[in-house]
Amino acid sequence: MLTDADVKKVAHLARLDLSDSEIATLTTQLSAILDYVQQLDELEVSNIAPTTRAIEVSNVTRVDQLNPFPNRPGLLAIAPEAEDEFFRVPKILADAE
Repeated sequence: MLTDADVKKVAHLARLDLSDSEIATLTTQLSAILDYVQQLDELEVSNIAPTTRAIEVSNVTRVDQLNPFPNRPGLLAIAPEAEDEFFRVPKILADAE
């Protein structure tokens, strides 16, 4: 069972400023998590082969397809700023020096 002092120490190491109520809540929650991990540690798994995932996963992404917007001039007309056939946006990166 964790104590408030344990949680305060971890919070200090993580540079977290926690209130007394947060410390009390986290003490209860972290204790429950550690109790569950303790239960898992007691399981006999020496005869179980290691796996990277419980089920086999396949790639479910779709193929990219170009679908041009049908009314590009209308879309550019309502843009805050446009230049030629493109949206003009504010610069967000500084020039490399």
